[in-house]
Amino acid sequence: MLERISLPRIVGAAVALLAVLLAVGWAMREDPATKPYLKILGGGFMFNYRVAEVYYGFTAMVDRPLPTGSIIEAAFEDPAGGQRHVVRTRVGTDTSRYALRSPPVRGVEADRPYHVDIRVLDRADKQLLWTHNLVFKSRISDAVVPERPLTVGPGYARNPSSGG
Repeated sequence: MLERISLPRIVGAAVALLAVLLAVGWAMREDPATKPYLKILGGGFMFNYRVAEVYYGFTAMVDRPLPTGSIIEAAFEDPAGGQRHVVRTRVGTDTSRYALRSPPVRGVEADRPYHVDIRVLDRADKQLLWTHNLVFKSRISDAVVPERPLTVGPGYARNPSSGG
């Protein structure tokens, strides 16, 4: 029985096992070229009634390497019906997470879809690398937000012109 177990047989079995594991791993790997450039981590509407602002946006993480200086662009639908709000940021080496948000908006209606078109462009702003579309819905309308800020300043002092 012991003559069947020898160092060459153990080495041969280990090499065969490693070859099988390598083949399985290679077959199950995810090709980086098929991954999207960005992974959307979350987003939605933000209502800050204290300063009378409503905006919406999203947070994304770079999921596939992007050259430094590439541009992430988001075009937010204007709930009031105006031109889309376009926001851009450049990809840097200091972070892999980016948050893009619209400027303050008005006219938000509950349960209505609002579209955001995301584009990733090269650093020269000439080549489109990737696109993605998002849809956000608010559960409430912006009627809950006052016309003027209730507070002013960094300490949230009462706004003397708010009438309250």
